[in-house]
Amino acid sequence: MNITKARILVVDDDRLMRTFVANSLMRIGIQDVHECEHGGAALISAVKLRPDLILTDIHMEPMDGLEFVKKLRGLPNQAVSHTKVIFMSADASKETLGAALPLGILGYIVKPPKLEALQAKIEAALK
Repeated sequence: MNITKARILVVDDDRLMRTFVANSLMRIGIQDVHECEHGGAALISAVKLRPDLILTDIHMEPMDGLEFVKKLRGLPNQAVSHTKVIFMSADASKETLGAALPLGILGYIVKPPKLEALQAKIEAALK
């Protein structure tokens, strides 16, 4: 898939980071960008939007990224439950990575993401 045609959902409770990531996506040519501030809202949006990829923070309230992806994977509609996910976090600890990897994610980006790294991870995920 050409990444410029991708529909991407950005989930982060930090408004500035969410805006930064959304603007970065637009800078690499992705125009169909949607934003949510926590996992609960993202579940609703994922069902409605059926994004090609979700970029989600891990540490959020009231529903964090790990819980969000667990619930996403448990949805009955496979078109939604198998949505590709990349985690974004400033936390690159072994514990967090260990909890994230079994959830069937396609990558882990340390925040704030560099434009080239973001583009490379998205291109790899959408192949």
